[in-house]
Amino acid sequence: MRQGLHGGRSRATGRLPPHRGALRSGAIKRPQKRLQAALVQETEAQWQPQVRAQARQRAATSGGLVISCRVYFGFGPEGSSDAGRMRDIMTAVSPAHADRILAAREDGATDDELHELVAEAIADAYFRKEGGGRAGVHVEFKNVDRLDISF
Repeated sequence: MRQGLHGGRSRATGRLPPHRGALRSGAIKRPQKRLQAALVQETEAQWQPQVRAQARQRAATSGGLVISCRVYFGFGPEGSSDAGRMRDIMTAVSPAHADRILAAREDGATDDELHELVAEAIADAYFRKEGGGRAGVHVEFKNVDRLDISF
């Protein structure tokens, strides 16, 4: 017996098409929450290290870092505009400084060692203008209230 266009069966497969309400009624189920969490965890375990490595490479070769901080910072005599005081500073630092900071962090540097590298990077970018007029001046960087580093 031959089925026509109105017979209800698909000519290609001979099966009935899915019921129109099947998709809306939840016939296709989503993975359980535990499975979803495991999938997210495995994806992030593979994805995050690669993303971090790429961001680090960009920062160390071409992009540099942006450092935003509130810290006691200064190097000039009392009464000058460069005298030590709490400052809110946001500045971009060079890829060379970014490479040193990120390499030290990966090698397990202490907070004091990292603060010293960050201080030099900020001093060069903000005060010395990449080796300008105050190239040999030592800076004070202490009492860190806030320190944010972004790529």
